[in-house]
Amino acid sequence: MGEDARTLIARRAAQELVPGQVVNLGVGIPNLIPKFLGAGSGVHIQTENSLLGVGPPPRPHEVDEDLIDAAKQPVTALAGAAYFDSAESFAMIRGGRIDVAVLGALQVSERGDIANWAVPGRNILGVGGAMDLVVGARKVIVTMTAQTTAGEPKVVSGCTYPLTATAAAGLVITELGVLAVREGRLVLTELLGGAAVKDVRRATGAPFSVDL
Repeated sequence: MGEDARTLIARRAAQELVPGQVVNLGVGIPNLIPKFLGAGSGVHIQTENSLLGVGPPPRPHEVDEDLIDAAKQPVTALAGAAYFDSAESFAMIRGGRIDVAVLGALQVSERGDIANWAVPGRNILGVGGAMDLVVGARKVIVTMTAQTTAGEPKVVSGCTYPLTATAAAGLVITELGVLAVREGRLVLTELLGGAAVKDVRRATGAPFSVDL
């Protein structure tokens, strides 16, 4: 039996990160990425609740209840990690100091619009830091399953949910493949999990070209 969709997506997303980058990881699938980096990766993970230098998830005996990420999940801190206040954290984000932001989404449009903070008709917990991150980071990667639990595509021609930002996504990684946003168009650049191009077309609600 192969990997579950979330693990497959996180593993592939980790391959986009290179030594020296400062990377912010969103809630959900992005939080799985540190499992695939390791202490010697050279990637500097930043959480918007003020830690730079997040390490792999802690083992049960390593959990420190005072050391959590923005999703309130326990984390470890690598040697040399830095702590600072929230104002400095968002100054990094808004000041263009984050190389890559990896986040989940409810919908992504063919031109890279992102909707990830509200579902019409449902209670809203708050916007969070996503609106700052997707316009402040130099590269934005969206990690999400290709479809909702109801079988609706998450990659769409135009978002119908409230937008987080327009034309912000550079790469979309699902369990079926990798879609790059190039000049306002989607391009399938890689297949994942044994999927075929027809599988991606079936699960996608927007046109795309193929460059495998």
